[in-house]
Amino acid sequence: MSLEIRTITDSELTGWLRAMFVGFLDTPEVTDEEVEIRRGGIALDRTQGAFEDGRCVATFRSFDQQLTVVGGSSVPVNAITNVTVSPTHRRRGLLSRMMEEDLARAKERGDVAATLIAMEYQIYGRYGFGPATWVSNWQIDVLRAGLDPRWSGPDDGGSIDLVDGDAVRVAGPELHDRLRVTRHGVVSRDKRWWQFNTGELSLPSQPWKFPHQAFYRTDQGRVDGLVVYSTGDTWHDQLPDGEARVRSLIAASPAAERALWHYLLSVDWITKVSSGFRAPDDLLPLFLPNPRAARITTQVDFMWVRLLDVPRALEARAYRVPGSLVLDVHDGLGLSGGRFRLDAQADGASCSATTLPAELSLGLSGLSALYLGDESASRLMALGLAEEHRPGAAATADALLRTASRPWCPDYF
Repeated sequence: MSLEIRTITDSELTGWLRAMFVGFLDTPEVTDEEVEIRRGGIALDRTQGAFEDGRCVATFRSFDQQLTVVGGSSVPVNAITNVTVSPTHRRRGLLSRMMEEDLARAKERGDVAATLIAMEYQIYGRYGFGPATWVSNWQIDVLRAGLDPRWSGPDDGGSIDLVDGDAVRVAGPELHDRLRVTRHGVVSRDKRWWQFNTGELSLPSQPWKFPHQAFYRTDQGRVDGLVVYSTGDTWHDQLPDGEARVRSLIAASPAAERALWHYLLSVDWITKVSSGFRAPDDLLPLFLPNPRAARITTQVDFMWVRLLDVPRALEARAYRVPGSLVLDVHDGLGLSGGRFRLDAQADGASCSATTLPAELSLGLSGLSALYLGDESASRLMALGLAEEHRPGAAATADALLRTASRPWCPDYF
């Protein structure tokens, strides 16, 4: 039997979705309604399938995304999603063929990098991806947090208001755009993201359950924060033991963030708050009079990055200190490797191919992990993933690339 990998046609979308559901261990049932709703968000020319005798057995899709890099600027990236291989067709190189085709096209389009959320750690390093952001989930014991139980609202003149999905779709995008310029690692949210995450659109395979939604407004009435959360009503021996589970919390200022967490921790009958995926250095625990009331229940790699254009990527971000470094970058796919000289200054950076002797050599996956400032070149060297050709080159890389705050990607995609 012959295997064919290609972009799909509209008439093949149902079979493609069925294969994706199988790969993600969901029911293989695909309704006409599901197909129609998903069709509006899928670019067929960026949607690949592997077919055997007309049946789809592997799936792969990408879409346009903007990634905020260090310093607040954003770059166009190729976001990869819906990657599956049916259990009957594993270990045949299907993912490799689809990945290499998609990355080559992304480079031709001029995308600076590719991004994805890795479900399995071992897969994507060989394609040049590196874990560029991590996330932590805290569970907070409300009764031990030490907050004033009589709290009734922010003391800075701001307010907390419960709102509906219509209000979130109006104010949310502008709030998120303000967040994006202050936090590297954040990715863009398009109109359909807001529609799906406020219930205007929903899928039969993922029935919408209305959450609670609240704005923090400044004393001038501006929306500076948004929290979306669900609750569970549990009692033991006539005592409340409810939990608030945060789906999303974004804020344009520490004051807004503090007020929204204080609000959640003051809701009657709530004794536990699950934070959802936050940056590992989030301010949350230190907002509490007793930070020990918050314990980490999850800490894991999240968004992976793969640089496609090393000079443009390094020129797009900011640097903490001035300096220069010659990098020798190995790319097993032959798309982005080479020797590059980076010159960083306070007013910007330049990066170009060079024939100068290399000072630090590493694989593309290593440079991609370093790109948003979270990983350490010295640690990569200790792991055997980087090599110094000039003493102190790894320390120079860390001084240039590492950031005071850790990158954060709040969104699955």
